[in-house]
Amino acid sequence: MNEEKKSAGIYIRVSTEDQAREGFSLPEQEKRLRAMCEYKGYQIYKIYKDAGISAKTGNYRPAFEELLQDIKNKKCNTIVVLKLDRLTRSVYDWENILKFLEENDAYLDCANDDINTTNANGKMISRILTSVSQQEIERTSERTKIGLAGAIKSGHIPGHTPFGYKREGKLMVPDITTKHIVERMYQLYFEGNSYQTIANIFNNENVGNKKWRDNTILEMIENPVYKGDYLHSKRSKNPTYYENVVEPIVSKEMWENCQVQQQKNSRSYMRYHTYIFLQKLKCPVCGRIMGGKATYKKKSEKAYYYYGCNECKNNIKEDYIEESILEFLGDIFEYDSVVNEFFLPMIKSKVSNPKEEIEKEIKNQQVKRERIKQAYINGSFTLEEHDKEVKYVDDTIAELERQILEQEQVKELKFTPEDILIKRDMDFINKVKMPMLYKAIVECWSDLTREEKARIIMNYIDDIKLIKNNLNQYVVDSVNFRSTFYKDFEKLYSEGFIDRRTKLTYKLNGYSIDSKVRYSEFLPAKEVLKHFKRLNECYEVDFYKGTLYKKTEELKMLPLHKKDVIVRIFPTEKDDDSKDVLGMGMFVTKNSPNDIKVDIPDLFECIPE
Repeated sequence: MNEEKKSAGIYIRVSTEDQAREGFSLPEQEKRLRAMCEYKGYQIYKIYKDAGISAKTGNYRPAFEELLQDIKNKKCNTIVVLKLDRLTRSVYDWENILKFLEENDAYLDCANDDINTTNANGKMISRILTSVSQQEIERTSERTKIGLAGAIKSGHIPGHTPFGYKREGKLMVPDITTKHIVERMYQLYFEGNSYQTIANIFNNENVGNKKWRDNTILEMIENPVYKGDYLHSKRSKNPTYYENVVEPIVSKEMWENCQVQQQKNSRSYMRYHTYIFLQKLKCPVCGRIMGGKATYKKKSEKAYYYYGCNECKNNIKEDYIEESILEFLGDIFEYDSVVNEFFLPMIKSKVSNPKEEIEKEIKNQQVKRERIKQAYINGSFTLEEHDKEVKYVDDTIAELERQILEQEQVKELKFTPEDILIKRDMDFINKVKMPMLYKAIVECWSDLTREEKARIIMNYIDDIKLIKNNLNQYVVDSVNFRSTFYKDFEKLYSEGFIDRRTKLTYKLNGYSIDSKVRYSEFLPAKEVLKHFKRLNECYEVDFYKGTLYKKTEELKMLPLHKKDVIVRIFPTEKDDDSKDVLGMGMFVTKNSPNDIKVDIPDLFECIPE
């Protein structure tokens, strides 16, 4: 360096991770640098302190910026630091600092690093030291990322705990006191309710004892953690996605369906009527979702519902859509009734919380209630606050007790997937033998309210495709089912536990008949025999054998009698592509109530053992 008088700006910095590291505290740095300046004869202009700030590129350090400005203004000409890494750990930033020093006739002096910026060798050494420092921070970052990835994969999710979850040690697990709220939120959104509508429902019911906003609902619906996944650093350029790292609260299918539902729900669209096919019809011309509208005829309170596209100025009557797919709708409703009545309890028995965990949480809530009471006595709560907090705790306890009761009830249920097929066969036979009584007792699609119909359509149908016919009218072309419904249905169907309508040609009294019949997949002979015996506890049911010719879909059975009605047809052997014919079985019953063997109410209220 030349003999120019050095006016020193002492720069000291400590990052959060340096706070507890010996020798890096701000007072220690200042003490050592003051001593160095005194030894070298530097005049100290000012002490510049940056506390709790890293030297990473992009971090704003106000004290360092002030020091650079003072050098520009010729208030000082030498930066004095303990080590080079107090200034920067980036080669790119160091080059900018070197350029700045040259342009402003300034210098750098490091107490622990032998750095002299007045010659080429000193600059080369400083660049080497900076490169080593940058490599160190990059290696540390890589080790941190690897460790963090391992922790996330083990269920140690960083950051705040989302609503519906709690921490057990470092693990994030579903909170049995609030996870049912998350399940309900997703179901409400799945059914077509907007974020604001859900927030209003939750606020009116004081759900979760908190204030709900539409943005809160939006963030929760979009958060993949509720399906068991985690998105780390989602606001960065390269976020990392981890699958199946926490226990999910909702299924992946439900989560994905709610993301699709986002494109259909309209926050600004106020509905004053219930539209059965809301958000299910796309304009066949432009592809937009068709909106609903209702009109009233004079001297009549009955509403007439239509769906139309504002852009293309077209419409279609709701009654026409309903009539066009009435068979579909009836089948869906029958499926909904049977599965919810028989299959759903069986599912719940597998996914419910352990009773011991629920009882433990009830005790925790009871302790919490006592603390609230004591806080009120001590004057920490007003009476209004006390009553609100106690009500929330009591509601939580009531929900937990309901879960225990539900578990006890489920334990008593002996339903199996086979019972679904029995129930559907019995419903069909009851409809054949006692059509008037069946219609009077069993609820069907036409008996449902508009709200109930809309719920079933929302749950099971994804969209309905419309096309133009030869008369230039819009007609129903096809119905696409939601993936959640289709997946469950296909699983039951492929295992032989549920039927579907299939078009077959069969012989009756010498005549060939084309008809849609109830068809189910293969079940072992032992299961078929057991099923046959159960049906015969209630009615006279016969079993016929036959052959299906796969290419023509023609079914040859033993001759049917005139009053025989086909209950269901099914393969008696496993099918594969190499077979041109397939052995078939058929259950038939008489079109008469004379062979009923049990009390008639039992046919509608229970299933045989």
